[in-house]
Amino acid sequence: MIELLQCTKSKMGFLSFLPLCLALLAFGPRPLECLEPLTMGAIGFGALGLGTYFKEHTYCRFTECCDDRSIRSDTGLLAVDLHGVLIGQHIVTQHILPAIAAHVGKHSNSRKPLVMSFHGQPGTGKNFVAELIAKSLYLEGSKSSYVAKYLGQADFPQAERVGEYKMRINREVRQHLRNCPRSLFIFDEVDKMPAGVFDTLASLVDYNAFADGTDNTKAIFIFLSNTAGSHIADHLGNLMKSGKLREDTRLSDFEPLLRKAAYNLDGGLKRTTMIESHVIDHYIPFLPMEKAHVVRCLEAEFYRWNRKPDPAIIDQIMASSISFDRTHGLFAISGCKTLEKKVAMAIN
Repeated sequence: MIELLQCTKSKMGFLSFLPLCLALLAFGPRPLECLEPLTMGAIGFGALGLGTYFKEHTYCRFTECCDDRSIRSDTGLLAVDLHGVLIGQHIVTQHILPAIAAHVGKHSNSRKPLVMSFHGQPGTGKNFVAELIAKSLYLEGSKSSYVAKYLGQADFPQAERVGEYKMRINREVRQHLRNCPRSLFIFDEVDKMPAGVFDTLASLVDYNAFADGTDNTKAIFIFLSNTAGSHIADHLGNLMKSGKLREDTRLSDFEPLLRKAAYNLDGGLKRTTMIESHVIDHYIPFLPMEKAHVVRCLEAEFYRWNRKPDPAIIDQIMASSISFDRTHGLFAISGCKTLEKKVAMAIN
């Protein structure tokens, strides 16, 4: 056995032979004989990069690591999903994709994390887009250990404990960044969080370097909120009544409104230093869904069940379950949020 290994070693070379020896450590009767003093010494020298080499070619081939295999940053996949399955959100598609691509690209020279704030009524796709982003960035999607998600009332239910929550966020964000600088943080239901909860987060998403050397420049922070949803709907309705097409609206039509509403309305971003310090890079409006968009959502649910859309069932659901806003009569109040269960009930 030893002679075979020695022969193999001479032909395979040091780097290709050494993993074979390590694999035999648990099986051979006298496995360490395959490792001569020079080889044993080389294993111990981190300066030679062998630890990283073995981790990348053994452990990290089967387990999630903070590397390019597990964090694939597939913006092509994100483009396909945003253009193919996201319904009624042209502003989101126009701005999310280039923002993500610029931040995670190989030639990125970012000096701060990417920070985005999603605003819109329920059922307009905020959570859906956050999931698509996680899916495109990480091999394990939103289940990745490098994706940290917080839920408004569930994680931060009591306003009197805001001091404790701020310490928790500060501690956990730093820990995630130490584990992997390319982490994704998603804060959902921001409008249900107590005001001030993000005050300590401002310094973690700014240009300031951490004293302990933690790298925050590759991270992404996403805030999801229903705040300003009615403001977006009202503003869009007025623009459309004045003759502007929905598809012709731009981010500039909504961003000042969103920044002002987020700062003044109740929720985790109210009067926050993050807005005052201008560390939120993009305020993204998710436009309310019109009747045509809801129909497309219903059709998509049929396809998800591998069924051909049934116009009769769709008409029945639209007539019995979908309510529209009173001001303009254009926008579905709950968007596409409740359609999954309604279609499932109708076809089963």
